[in-house]
Amino acid sequence: MPDLSQKREEIAVFGGGCFWCTEAVFQKLNGVRSIEPGYAGGAVPNPTYEQVASGTTGHTESVRIVFDPAAVSYRDLLTVFFATHDPTTPNRQGSDVGTQYRSAIFFTSEEQNLAAQAYIRKLAADTGLRGSIVTEVRPLDFFYPAEDYHRNYFENHRGQPYCEIVIEPKLEKLHDQFAHLIANQSSKKKTPRE
Repeated sequence: MPDLSQKREEIAVFGGGCFWCTEAVFQKLNGVRSIEPGYAGGAVPNPTYEQVASGTTGHTESVRIVFDPAAVSYRDLLTVFFATHDPTTPNRQGSDVGTQYRSAIFFTSEEQNLAAQAYIRKLAADTGLRGSIVTEVRPLDFFYPAEDYHRNYFENHRGQPYCEIVIEPKLEKLHDQFAHLIANQSSKKKTPRE
């Protein structure tokens, strides 16, 4: 008889700059059942991309990840999250500037909150990290799905300069550092175009 006490899925919500990048990174991971770009942390119900992009709604571009904790742990997700964006720049990721691009973790349980806080303390103690960590950690109140044209953006627009210049290097880093977490991958490095 199966152990029904084991959680079969959890939800994690991260804001790590442009959600096209964050979605592309987390889509590659083993144990991720689904991922959806959207908006979290703001005050306006059902915001549009244009409203969020204006910086006036308080939302951050985020991804909602449904994952199997038996296949990939929340700590693994935190490790990938912090390794694939800059948690030391307030309201900015590269050339994307504004509150909608802030680094944020929207926890869905007290266990996630404690894990995120502990991970940030560990990173802050790491002398190799430049700057202080500005990642916001707060409970998820609402997550609003983004418009359909934002879904699978990297897969649908690989040839666009933003995808080549910004997203592909993140995926290369993912393959270099986290091959063991990538779905259907061996430890052999593969480029994002393979």
